[in-house]
Amino acid sequence: MDPDPLTFVYKEIDGKPILLDLYFPLPSLSTDASDLRPTIIYFHGGGLTVGNRQSWFPSWLQKRLSRHGCIFISADYRLVPPSHGHDIIDDIRDAFAFVRNTLNRLLETEADADRTGRYRVDPKAIGVAGTSAGGLCAYLAAMHVSPKPRVLMSMYGMGGDFFTPHYLTPKSGPFLRGREMLDPKDFPTFLHPGSATLYPLSASPLAYHPPTYHIPGYPSNPRMLIGRLYLQLGTFLDYYTGQHHPSLSAILRQSMPRDNGPGDHQASYPQIPDRDQNLFPQLGVTCNWPPTCLVHGTSDTAVLVHESRNMVRLLHENGVGAELLEVEGKEHSFDYEPGAEDLHEVLFDHVVGFLLKHLGPSEAA
Repeated sequence: MDPDPLTFVYKEIDGKPILLDLYFPLPSLSTDASDLRPTIIYFHGGGLTVGNRQSWFPSWLQKRLSRHGCIFISADYRLVPPSHGHDIIDDIRDAFAFVRNTLNRLLETEADADRTGRYRVDPKAIGVAGTSAGGLCAYLAAMHVSPKPRVLMSMYGMGGDFFTPHYLTPKSGPFLRGREMLDPKDFPTFLHPGSATLYPLSASPLAYHPPTYHIPGYPSNPRMLIGRLYLQLGTFLDYYTGQHHPSLSAILRQSMPRDNGPGDHQASYPQIPDRDQNLFPQLGVTCNWPPTCLVHGTSDTAVLVHESRNMVRLLHENGVGAELLEVEGKEHSFDYEPGAEDLHEVLFDHVVGFLLKHLGPSEAA
C-alpha cells in the first residue's frame, strides 16, 4: 500500500469528518496538465461494524490499477451500530458526488504540487469495488448513485441474498471458521437498545491483544466481534435496517422455507417495509446495473458463496454482463493470506482486466 496517500474530508456529520484516501497512478510520460484518469472507489470490509479505509486494504488491486494509470480511492462510511444502512447509502452517494464534482478542484489548489501531480479524476469513468461488507456497499452504489458506476467488482460481497438462515437463524454452535460462540452478555452496549446510545463512527481501526494476553492476538476492539455476534443471534438485519420493534429478522424468519435452504425466498419480499426495500441488492437489480465481476471462495463461512451465485443469476436474468469467479476451497479473506499475490496472480490480473475493459480509456490516455 502506498504509505502516503492524499486524505480528504468528503463530508461531515455533526462536525465529525468522514474521510477518503486517494492513490495516484504511477507516473507516465504524459505532460498534459488535464490528464483525466479512470477511477475506482473502493469500500472496505468489516461486517459494516468495524474498520476504516485502510483496514484489510487490497494492495493487489490498488497496485495493479495504479500501474495501469488509474486513480484508486478508499472511502470510510458510517458503521453499524448506531448507524444503519440508510446512513451508509447517504455516505456512498456523497462520496461519489465529492469525487465527481469537488475532488478535482481541490487537487488544483493542493499546496504540494509534487504530490498531486497532473492527474485528475475522469468523472465519466468511475467504477466501484468492495470486499465483503464493502461488496454490499458496491451493490448499493449500483442501486443508488446517479450516474451509475461504469463497472462493479465484489470480492465475496454481502447482500447477494439476505433472506437465508445465515442471517436470520440463531446459531447454537460454531458456524464461522469454527470460532467460539460469543456471550451476548459481554456486549451490552452493542445490543439494542443499548446500541442506540453509541456515538456515530465512520472509522474503527482494527486492534489486537498482545502476545502476553491469554489468547494472543485476539481482537481487542470489540467491534471486530459484533458482526459475528449479530449473525450468531440471527438479528443482523435488525441492525442493518434499524428495525428492532418489531424485529425484521423475526418476521423474515417466519417466511423462510421449512428446509431452511438458500434460495430466492420470494415469500419474504412483501415483509420488507417500503422504506427498507432500497437496502436489499437482490431487490434492486435492473437492466441498468453496471457490468459486474464477482469473486468468491467456495468454502467461505462468513459470506456464503450462495450469495454471489444468487447475485450473478439475478444479473443474468436482467441482461447484465456479469461473471462469477469461484475459488475452489477458499475461505473468507483468502486474498489476504500469505503468498496470495503469487498464488492468485492470474485471478487478480483477470479482475483488474475486467475493470479496465469497462472503465474504458481515459480521455487523456
